Amino acid sequence: MGEVTVRPVARVVGGREEVRDDGWGSVAAVIRVDGTRFTEEALYGLAEFSHLEVVYHFDRVPEGKVESGARHPRGNTDWPLVGIFAQRGKNRPNRIGVSRCALVRVDGLDLHVTGLDAVAGTPVLDIKPYLAEFGPRGEVRQPAWSTELMRTYYEGGAER
Repeated sequence: MGEVTVRPVARVVGGREEVRDDGWGSVAAVIRVDGTRFTEEALYGLAEFSHLEVVYHFDRVPEGKVESGARHPRGNTDWPLVGIFAQRGKNRPNRIGVSRCALVRVDGLDLHVTGLDAVAGTPVLDIKPYLAEFGPRGEVRQPAWSTELMRTYYEGGAER
């Protein structure tokens, strides 16, 4: 397989400084689009959408911490041993995160958002408007451990 090179289109400003799980729902941050590569024209029409899908790089995960096999999510041995591609942990092979967040407003090249689970300084690789039609079609199925893990992911313990 060949190499793929990407350049960040933006960076996360504000919000959380520290990497930790849970309580992301009310965290406010700004996605600051790179003004050396883009003008406000790149964001025309984006304010019409309520939510964004943001692709970003888990740049704080050291290469030596990347997982390629199976593990217990969050190290919890009460949960099953599952492969890295059966979970959404940050220690992924390419350290790529995908998040859906609420778009509060567009201000020049700044996208004000809430619920983005990326810390200050995180490189943003792509920004897409969330379209309901790209959501799952049909019934969604997931194991009980993942529902338990996500119970406090967006609620509780959030910094403002």
